[in-house]
Amino acid sequence: MIPARLLLLAALLVVCTARAQGPTAHETALFLAGVPVRGTSLESLSRDASWMTHATEFDTAWRDLETRQLAGIRQWAETFMPMAYTSHGPMLYFFSGPDALYAHTFYPNASTYVLAGLEPVGPLPDVAPLPPADLAASLANLRKSLNSALRFSFFITKDMKVDLTHTQLSGTLPVLYVFLARAGCRIERTEFVGLDQAGQVIPTKGVINGARIVFTGPSGREQTLYYFTTDLSDGGIQANPAFVKFCTQLGRSVTLLKAASYLMHSHGFSRARDFLLTQCSTIVADDSGIPIRAFAPARWTVRLFGHYPGPIELFAEYRQPQLAELFARVNPAPLDFGFGYRWLPGESTLILATPRARAAQ
Repeated sequence: MIPARLLLLAALLVVCTARAQGPTAHETALFLAGVPVRGTSLESLSRDASWMTHATEFDTAWRDLETRQLAGIRQWAETFMPMAYTSHGPMLYFFSGPDALYAHTFYPNASTYVLAGLEPVGPLPDVAPLPPADLAASLANLRKSLNSALRFSFFITKDMKVDLTHTQLSGTLPVLYVFLARAGCRIERTEFVGLDQAGQVIPTKGVINGARIVFTGPSGREQTLYYFTTDLSDGGIQANPAFVKFCTQLGRSVTLLKAASYLMHSHGFSRARDFLLTQCSTIVADDSGIPIRAFAPARWTVRLFGHYPGPIELFAEYRQPQLAELFARVNPAPLDFGFGYRWLPGESTLILATPRARAAQ
Protein backbone atom coordinates (compact mmCIF):
# COMPACT_ATOMS: atom_id res chain seq x y z
CA MET A 1 0.00 0.00 0.00
CA ILE A 2 1.42 3.42 -1.00
CA PRO A 3 1.82 5.78 1.99
CA ALA A 4 -0.42 8.84 1.94
CA ARG A 5 2.65 11.10 2.15
CA LEU A 6 4.01 9.71 -1.13
CA LEU A 7 0.65 10.15 -2.83
CA LEU A 8 0.58 13.79 -1.71
CA LEU A 9 4.12 14.36 -2.99
CA ALA A 10 3.18 12.78 -6.33
CA ALA A 11 0.15 15.03 -6.65
CA LEU A 12 2.23 18.11 -5.87
CA LEU A 13 4.79 17.04 -8.46
CA VAL A 14 2.08 16.82 -11.11
CA VAL A 15 0.83 20.32 -10.25
CA CYS A 16 4.34 21.79 -10.24
CA THR A 17 5.19 20.12 -13.56
CA ALA A 18 2.03 21.50 -15.17
CA ARG A 19 2.85 24.98 -13.90
CA ALA A 20 6.45 24.70 -15.11
CA GLN A 21 5.17 23.97 -18.60
CA GLY A 22 3.28 27.25 -18.65
CA PRO A 23 -0.41 28.06 -18.92
CA THR A 24 -2.65 26.08 -21.25
CA ALA A 25 -4.63 27.75 -24.01
CA HIS A 26 -7.75 27.50 -21.88
CA GLU A 27 -6.08 29.10 -18.85
CA THR A 28 -4.81 31.93 -21.05
CA ALA A 29 -8.30 32.40 -22.48
CA LEU A 30 -9.83 32.61 -19.00
CA PHE A 31 -7.20 35.13 -17.94
CA LEU A 32 -7.75 37.33 -20.99
CA ALA A 33 -11.52 37.11 -20.51
CA GLY A 34 -11.26 38.26 -16.90
CA VAL A 35 -12.48 34.93 -15.54
CA PRO A 36 -10.88 33.54 -12.32
CA VAL A 37 -7.79 31.37 -12.88
CA ARG A 38 -7.36 29.99 -9.37
CA GLY A 39 -5.18 26.89 -9.19
CA THR A 40 -3.35 27.62 -12.45
CA SER A 41 0.07 29.00 -13.31
CA LEU A 42 -1.58 32.38 -13.95
CA GLU A 43 -3.07 32.72 -10.46
CA SER A 44 -0.27 35.00 -9.26
CA LEU A 45 -0.72 37.31 -12.27
CA SER A 46 -4.43 37.58 -11.51
CA ARG A 47 -3.54 39.28 -8.22
CA ASP A 48 -2.14 42.22 -10.18
CA ALA A 49 -4.28 45.34 -9.90
CA SER A 50 -4.40 45.70 -13.69
CA TRP A 51 -5.98 42.25 -14.08
CA MET A 52 -8.47 42.93 -11.29
CA THR A 53 -9.53 46.11 -13.10
CA HIS A 54 -9.70 44.14 -16.36
CA ALA A 55 -11.89 41.44 -14.80
CA THR A 56 -14.22 43.95 -13.15
CA GLU A 57 -14.74 45.92 -16.36
CA PHE A 58 -15.35 42.77 -18.41
CA ASP A 59 -17.79 41.39 -15.83
CA THR A 60 -19.80 44.59 -16.05
CA ALA A 61 -19.65 44.67 -19.85
CA TRP A 62 -20.79 41.06 -20.19
CA ARG A 63 -23.67 41.40 -17.75
CA ASP A 64 -24.91 44.34 -19.76
CA LEU A 65 -24.35 42.52 -23.07
CA GLU A 66 -26.23 39.44 -21.86
CA THR A 67 -29.24 41.52 -20.83
CA ARG A 68 -29.19 43.88 -23.80
CA GLN A 69 -28.46 41.45 -26.65
CA LEU A 70 -27.34 37.86 -26.12
CA ALA A 71 -30.38 36.59 -24.21
CA GLY A 72 -32.68 38.10 -26.83
CA ILE A 73 -30.71 36.58 -29.70
CA ARG A 74 -30.89 33.10 -28.18
CA GLN A 75 -34.64 33.37 -27.63
CA TRP A 76 -35.17 34.70 -31.16
CA ALA A 77 -33.03 31.95 -32.74
CA GLU A 78 -34.75 29.17 -30.79
CA THR A 79 -38.15 30.55 -31.81
CA PHE A 80 -37.69 31.47 -35.45
CA MET A 81 -34.97 29.11 -36.72
CA PRO A 82 -35.00 26.11 -34.36
CA MET A 83 -33.52 23.68 -36.90
CA ALA A 84 -30.53 25.92 -37.61
CA TYR A 85 -30.12 26.81 -33.93
CA THR A 86 -29.78 23.15 -32.94
CA SER A 87 -27.94 22.02 -36.09
CA HIS A 88 -24.56 20.33 -35.73
CA GLY A 89 -23.59 21.25 -39.28
CA PRO A 90 -20.94 23.81 -40.34
CA MET A 91 -21.33 27.56 -39.96
CA LEU A 92 -19.77 30.19 -42.27
CA TYR A 93 -19.19 33.80 -41.30
CA PHE A 94 -17.62 35.89 -44.08
CA PHE A 95 -16.23 39.38 -43.31
CA SER A 96 -16.43 38.46 -39.63
CA GLY A 97 -13.07 39.43 -38.24
CA PRO A 98 -12.69 37.64 -34.88
CA ASP A 99 -16.42 37.82 -34.06
CA ALA A 100 -16.85 34.36 -32.56
CA LEU A 101 -19.29 35.85 -30.03
CA TYR A 102 -22.24 36.30 -32.38
CA ALA A 103 -21.39 33.21 -34.43
CA HIS A 104 -21.69 31.09 -31.29
CA THR A 105 -24.74 32.94 -29.95
CA PHE A 106 -26.83 32.50 -33.11
CA TYR A 107 -25.53 28.97 -33.82
CA PRO A 108 -24.27 27.46 -30.53
CA ASN A 109 -24.32 23.85 -31.73
CA ALA A 110 -22.37 24.06 -34.99
CA SER A 111 -19.69 21.42 -35.37
CA THR A 112 -17.39 23.76 -37.31
CA TYR A 113 -17.21 27.54 -37.38
CA VAL A 114 -15.40 29.19 -40.27
CA LEU A 115 -14.60 32.88 -39.79
CA ALA A 116 -12.74 34.98 -42.34
CA GLY A 117 -11.44 38.52 -42.61
CA LEU A 118 -8.41 40.62 -43.46
CA GLU A 119 -7.25 40.88 -39.84
CA PRO A 120 -4.05 38.91 -39.05
CA VAL A 121 -4.13 35.80 -36.87
CA GLY A 122 -1.11 36.87 -34.85
CA PRO A 123 0.99 34.75 -32.48
CA LEU A 124 -0.29 32.53 -29.69
CA PRO A 125 -1.25 34.76 -26.76
CA ASP A 126 1.26 34.49 -23.91
CA VAL A 127 0.81 36.71 -20.88
CA ALA A 128 3.16 34.88 -18.50
CA PRO A 129 6.41 36.64 -19.50
CA LEU A 130 4.96 40.17 -19.68
CA PRO A 131 6.30 42.73 -17.18
CA PRO A 132 3.57 44.37 -15.08
CA ALA A 133 3.51 47.60 -17.12
CA ASP A 134 3.27 45.72 -20.43
CA LEU A 135 0.58 43.43 -19.03
CA ALA A 136 -1.52 46.39 -17.91
CA ALA A 137 -1.15 48.10 -21.29
CA SER A 138 -1.96 44.91 -23.20
CA LEU A 139 -5.09 44.19 -21.17
CA ALA A 140 -6.26 47.78 -21.55
CA ASN A 141 -5.70 47.57 -25.31
CA LEU A 142 -7.65 44.31 -25.47
CA ARG A 143 -10.60 45.99 -23.78
CA LYS A 144 -10.30 48.87 -26.24
CA SER A 145 -10.29 46.41 -29.16
CA LEU A 146 -13.51 44.87 -27.88
CA ASN A 147 -15.22 48.10 -26.90
CA SER A 148 -17.22 48.63 -30.09
CA ALA A 149 -18.13 44.92 -30.41
CA LEU A 150 -19.49 44.85 -26.87
CA ARG A 151 -21.29 48.20 -27.06
CA PHE A 152 -22.53 48.26 -30.64
CA SER A 153 -22.41 44.57 -31.77
CA PHE A 154 -19.74 45.15 -34.44
CA PHE A 155 -16.03 45.92 -34.78
CA ILE A 156 -14.85 49.25 -36.17
CA THR A 157 -12.44 48.17 -38.90
CA LYS A 158 -10.10 51.18 -38.79
CA ASP A 159 -9.67 50.78 -35.03
CA MET A 160 -8.96 47.06 -35.36
CA LYS A 161 -6.07 47.76 -37.74
CA VAL A 162 -4.38 49.59 -34.88
CA ASP A 163 -5.63 47.68 -31.87
CA LEU A 164 -4.81 44.21 -33.21
CA THR A 165 -1.26 45.02 -34.30
CA HIS A 166 0.28 47.46 -31.82
CA THR A 167 0.37 45.36 -28.66
CA GLN A 168 2.01 42.27 -27.20
CA LEU A 169 -1.38 40.58 -27.49
CA SER A 170 -1.65 41.09 -31.23
CA GLY A 171 -3.84 39.52 -33.89
CA THR A 172 -7.27 37.95 -33.67
CA LEU A 173 -6.46 35.05 -31.32
CA PRO A 174 -6.75 37.04 -28.05
CA VAL A 175 -10.21 38.27 -29.10
CA LEU A 176 -11.31 34.77 -30.14
CA TYR A 177 -10.07 33.45 -26.80
CA VAL A 178 -12.08 36.04 -24.86
CA PHE A 179 -15.29 35.35 -26.75
CA LEU A 180 -15.02 31.57 -26.38
CA ALA A 181 -14.14 31.74 -22.69
CA ARG A 182 -17.04 34.12 -21.95
CA ALA A 183 -19.37 31.80 -23.90
CA GLY A 184 -18.56 29.02 -21.43
CA CYS A 185 -16.32 27.07 -23.81
CA ARG A 186 -13.16 25.21 -22.85
CA ILE A 187 -10.31 25.57 -25.33
CA GLU A 188 -8.58 22.22 -25.82
CA ARG A 189 -5.88 23.27 -28.28
CA THR A 190 -4.93 25.94 -30.79
CA GLU A 191 -2.95 25.24 -33.95
CA PHE A 192 -1.69 27.34 -36.82
CA VAL A 193 -2.87 25.85 -40.11
CA GLY A 194 -2.84 26.65 -43.80
CA LEU A 195 -4.83 25.74 -46.88
CA ASP A 196 -3.21 24.20 -49.91
CA GLN A 197 -4.35 25.04 -53.43
CA ALA A 198 -7.04 22.34 -53.27
CA GLY A 199 -8.52 23.84 -50.10
CA GLN A 200 -7.21 21.08 -47.85
CA VAL A 201 -6.09 21.95 -44.31
CA ILE A 202 -2.34 21.46 -43.81
CA PRO A 203 -0.26 21.85 -40.61
CA THR A 204 2.14 24.30 -42.24
CA LYS A 205 1.88 27.59 -44.09
CA GLY A 206 -0.19 27.39 -47.25
CA VAL A 207 -1.61 29.66 -49.91
CA ILE A 208 -4.02 30.91 -47.21
CA ASN A 209 -3.15 30.85 -43.51
CA GLY A 210 -5.10 30.82 -40.31
CA ALA A 211 -5.67 29.09 -37.00
CA ARG A 212 -7.75 26.20 -35.74
CA ILE A 213 -9.18 26.25 -32.22
CA VAL A 214 -10.66 23.03 -30.91
CA PHE A 215 -12.93 23.61 -27.93
CA THR A 216 -15.59 21.92 -25.84
CA GLY A 217 -18.82 23.87 -25.77
CA PRO A 218 -21.31 24.13 -22.91
CA SER A 219 -23.14 21.09 -24.34
CA GLY A 220 -20.04 18.95 -23.75
CA ARG A 221 -19.42 18.29 -27.47
CA GLU A 222 -16.12 19.03 -29.14
CA GLN A 223 -16.38 21.83 -31.70
CA THR A 224 -13.87 23.49 -34.02
CA LEU A 225 -13.36 27.11 -35.02
CA TYR A 226 -11.25 28.17 -37.99
CA TYR A 227 -10.15 31.71 -38.60
CA PHE A 228 -8.51 32.49 -41.96
CA THR A 229 -6.94 35.72 -43.13
CA THR A 230 -8.09 36.04 -46.72
CA ASP A 231 -9.28 38.47 -49.39
CA LEU A 232 -12.93 37.76 -50.25
CA SER A 233 -13.17 40.23 -53.12
CA ASP A 234 -13.77 38.84 -56.61
CA GLY A 235 -10.15 39.48 -57.50
CA GLY A 236 -8.95 37.83 -54.29
CA ILE A 237 -11.05 34.69 -54.81
CA GLN A 238 -10.11 34.45 -58.48
CA ALA A 239 -6.40 34.71 -57.67
CA ASN A 240 -6.61 32.32 -54.72
CA PRO A 241 -9.76 30.15 -54.52
CA ALA A 242 -8.43 27.86 -51.76
CA PHE A 243 -10.71 29.29 -49.06
CA VAL A 244 -13.87 28.87 -51.15
CA LYS A 245 -12.79 25.31 -52.02
CA PHE A 246 -12.36 24.58 -48.30
CA CYS A 247 -15.85 25.91 -47.52
CA THR A 248 -17.36 23.92 -50.40
CA GLN A 249 -15.96 20.69 -48.98
CA LEU A 250 -17.80 21.30 -45.70
CA GLY A 251 -21.16 20.88 -47.45
CA ARG A 252 -24.40 22.75 -46.79
CA SER A 253 -23.89 25.38 -44.11
CA VAL A 254 -25.65 28.05 -42.12
CA THR A 255 -24.32 31.58 -42.20
CA LEU A 256 -24.29 34.93 -40.43
CA LEU A 257 -23.65 38.31 -42.04
CA LYS A 258 -23.42 41.38 -39.85
CA ALA A 259 -21.88 44.83 -40.33
CA ALA A 260 -20.40 43.64 -43.64
CA SER A 261 -19.83 47.14 -45.05
CA TYR A 262 -22.32 46.47 -47.89
CA LEU A 263 -19.47 44.83 -49.81
CA MET A 264 -21.69 42.20 -51.42
CA HIS A 265 -23.97 44.93 -52.76
CA SER A 266 -21.30 45.70 -55.36
CA HIS A 267 -20.00 43.73 -58.33
CA GLY A 268 -16.57 43.51 -56.73
CA PHE A 269 -17.79 40.91 -54.21
CA SER A 270 -20.28 38.97 -56.33
CA ARG A 271 -18.34 35.69 -56.05
CA ALA A 272 -18.65 35.62 -52.24
CA ARG A 273 -22.33 36.59 -52.46
CA ASP A 274 -23.17 33.94 -55.06
CA PHE A 275 -21.23 31.30 -53.15
CA LEU A 276 -23.25 31.89 -49.98
CA LEU A 277 -26.52 31.88 -51.91
CA THR A 278 -25.56 28.50 -53.37
CA GLN A 279 -24.00 26.90 -50.30
CA CYS A 280 -26.15 27.98 -47.37
CA SER A 281 -29.37 26.53 -45.99
CA THR A 282 -29.98 29.39 -43.55
CA ILE A 283 -28.86 32.99 -43.85
CA VAL A 284 -29.17 35.43 -40.96
CA ALA A 285 -28.16 38.95 -41.94
CA ASP A 286 -28.66 42.64 -41.45
CA ASP A 287 -29.20 44.87 -44.46
CA SER A 288 -25.41 45.25 -45.00
CA GLY A 289 -24.96 41.62 -46.04
CA ILE A 290 -26.62 40.25 -49.17
CA PRO A 291 -28.94 42.78 -50.89
CA ILE A 292 -32.62 41.87 -50.82
CA ARG A 293 -32.73 41.86 -54.65
CA ALA A 294 -30.46 38.79 -54.66
CA PHE A 295 -33.09 36.61 -52.92
CA ALA A 296 -35.20 35.49 -55.87
CA PRO A 297 -38.77 34.88 -54.57
CA ALA A 298 -39.02 31.64 -56.55
CA ARG A 299 -35.98 30.24 -54.73
CA TRP A 300 -36.01 31.87 -51.29
CA THR A 301 -38.37 32.38 -48.40
CA VAL A 302 -37.44 35.62 -46.65
CA ARG A 303 -38.71 36.69 -43.23
CA LEU A 304 -38.12 40.21 -41.94
CA PHE A 305 -37.75 41.37 -38.34
CA GLY A 306 -37.35 44.72 -36.66
CA HIS A 307 -37.34 47.93 -38.69
CA TYR A 308 -35.61 49.33 -41.74
CA PRO A 309 -34.64 52.99 -41.25
CA GLY A 310 -32.01 52.64 -43.99
CA PRO A 311 -28.21 52.55 -43.71
CA ILE A 312 -26.25 54.79 -41.40
CA GLU A 313 -24.89 57.97 -42.97
CA LEU A 314 -21.53 56.40 -43.83
CA PHE A 315 -23.29 53.92 -46.16
CA ALA A 316 -26.22 56.09 -47.26
CA GLU A 317 -25.69 55.16 -50.92
CA TYR A 318 -26.75 51.57 -50.17
CA ARG A 319 -30.33 52.31 -49.23
CA GLN A 320 -32.64 49.58 -50.61
CA PRO A 321 -36.06 50.90 -51.73
CA GLN A 322 -37.22 47.33 -52.32
CA LEU A 323 -36.43 46.40 -48.73
CA ALA A 324 -38.15 49.53 -47.42
CA GLU A 325 -41.25 48.61 -49.44
CA LEU A 326 -41.26 45.07 -48.05
CA PHE A 327 -40.99 46.31 -44.46
CA ALA A 328 -43.86 48.73 -45.03
CA ARG A 329 -46.00 45.99 -46.52
CA VAL A 330 -45.48 43.11 -44.07
CA ASN A 331 -45.09 45.06 -40.79
CA PRO A 332 -42.52 42.64 -39.28
CA ALA A 333 -42.29 41.56 -35.67
CA PRO A 334 -40.04 43.84 -33.58
CA LEU A 335 -36.60 42.86 -32.28
CA ASP A 336 -35.73 43.22 -28.61
CA PHE A 337 -31.99 43.28 -29.30
CA GLY A 338 -29.63 45.41 -31.38
CA PHE A 339 -28.05 44.00 -34.53
CA GLY A 340 -25.59 45.42 -37.03
CA TYR A 341 -24.81 49.07 -37.65
CA ARG A 342 -28.27 50.16 -36.50
CA TRP A 343 -27.70 48.82 -33.00
CA LEU A 344 -30.08 51.04 -31.02
CA PRO A 345 -33.39 49.50 -29.81
CA GLY A 346 -36.10 49.83 -32.41
CA GLU A 347 -33.73 50.52 -35.31
CA SER A 348 -32.21 47.13 -36.16
CA THR A 349 -32.93 45.20 -39.34
CA LEU A 350 -32.77 41.41 -39.44
CA ILE A 351 -33.31 39.19 -42.47
CA LEU A 352 -33.84 35.41 -42.17
CA ALA A 353 -33.62 33.65 -45.52
CA THR A 354 -34.04 29.94 -46.33
CA PRO A 355 -34.20 28.17 -49.69
CA ARG A 356 -37.75 27.21 -50.68
CA ALA A 357 -37.15 23.45 -50.29
CA ARG A 358 -35.65 24.01 -46.84
CA ALA A 359 -38.51 26.26 -45.78
CA ALA A 360 -41.05 23.62 -46.80
CA GLN A 361 -39.28 21.05 -44.58
